Amino acid sequence: MLHNEGSSNPVISVIKAKAKQLKPMLTEMRRHLHMNPELSFHEFKTAAWVEDYLQHKLGLNTQRLANTGVVALIEGTGKNGNRVVGLRADMDALPITEVNDGRPYRSNTEGVMHACGHDVHTTSLLGAATILTELKDEFSGTVKLVFQPGEEKLPGGASLMIADGVLENPRPDVMIGQHVMPQIPTGKTGFRPGLYMASTDEIYITVHGKGGHGAMPHFNIDPVLISAHIITGLQQIVSRFANPAVPSVLSFGKVIANGATNVIPPEVKLEGTFRTLNETWRAAAHEKITQMATGIAQSMGGTIDIEIRRGYPFLHNHEALTHRCQDAACDYLGTEYVDNLDIWMAAEDFAYYSQEVPSCFYRLGVRNEEKGIVNSVHHPAFDADEDALEDGAGLLAWLALQELKQ
Repeated sequence: MLHNEGSSNPVISVIKAKAKQLKPMLTEMRRHLHMNPELSFHEFKTAAWVEDYLQHKLGLNTQRLANTGVVALIEGTGKNGNRVVGLRADMDALPITEVNDGRPYRSNTEGVMHACGHDVHTTSLLGAATILTELKDEFSGTVKLVFQPGEEKLPGGASLMIADGVLENPRPDVMIGQHVMPQIPTGKTGFRPGLYMASTDEIYITVHGKGGHGAMPHFNIDPVLISAHIITGLQQIVSRFANPAVPSVLSFGKVIANGATNVIPPEVKLEGTFRTLNETWRAAAHEKITQMATGIAQSMGGTIDIEIRRGYPFLHNHEALTHRCQDAACDYLGTEYVDNLDIWMAAEDFAYYSQEVPSCFYRLGVRNEEKGIVNSVHHPAFDADEDALEDGAGLLAWLALQELKQ
């Protein structure tokens, strides 16, 4: 670790000692998960593996939700509180082929990879659960462990877990989630109270025209040209209709026009994303995108089919809770190892929890330039510095204990 291992707080010292003792096991866990990734909503073996550890190693009862979600409770033996703190980890991997760079824990499943650190999240929560189970005589209240599926794919495993009752029996007073960030060095964390991450919507547009020979465009209705005008014109949604004070992003990442150098195709498919941090503007933008794209196509003699798939809401970190967690992280790591984060226009289905109960979603640093661990999430060479697992487990346990006292 980069930060000071010592602490004047005896509970912190105990947690750090336990986390350090668990480090070899946590490394083995993370590598097992990394080598055996499963795609969103297909985490059957992962869920069974998590259940086995919780049941047979920690002696906890488990519950299945949303098919591949796992929930368990750690109940403190104290009698002076009934607060419930929810801790969440996601378990799914991405449809990415991992680079073969000699790492001994490379994915065994071609085309599937833990490229977003969910193996670290699951390992950290199992580590925190181990620590908290050993300390259950030292606290009152309940820690609710939530291992969820499908963060990477709509409609989001969090929404399905909520629909299946994860926020009931008992209902968490707060939810806390942790996510790796390769822009932050190992040993550090990052927090942001208030608005943090964007909503996300998927845009699918099929532009219909009339195909034909590229040398005779006057006989055709060119959907390629129409598509170009639509992509360009829709940028006005952000530059001229959005309030400049409200962050918004509109990007198209996929254009399919199956023509040729001298063939104008009959249709073109466009796929993009719209993200923002305001629900009223989000709804208005959907209408404007549809109206503008339809109008541009009609003015050029074509038509469109458009579908906007509503995705995750924006993620709001409860101010008071997040300030408490940030202060607690300063106590655990040292103030110089806790960063303030900026708004990030990526999206996370933890946002669903934040819409229901006070929530805190923070970042765990996993960058280590000396080890060459510098790649972003969703990159085929992404990796996480395993030295971060100690803080991943220990800090999560410490935050839970601090919130149980509230």
